[in-house]
Amino acid sequence: MAGLGVTELVVILVILLLLFGSTRLPQLAKGMGKSIREFKKGVAEGEEDKELNEAPRRESLRAAEAQSLREDELASDKFTINRPR
Repeated sequence: MAGLGVTELVVILVILLLLFGSTRLPQLAKGMGKSIREFKKGVAEGEEDKELNEAPRRESLRAAEAQSLREDELASDKFTINRPR
């Protein structure tokens, strides 16, 4: 855990108990857990939205690229120098 040993964790716990008291510490831990869950839920929703928005965008880019290739082929046919007659 980020280079923390048992003694460091005990010292941190004692300091937290002194600062917040034994009655408020469980409430803080509960609130912290709830916040972490909500954060993870929001990140997951953001990833889903991103995937849903990228699919149509990818298709439109592919269609535009295909159209551009077709236009380039037509343009190159017009300007071929050594075309047999």
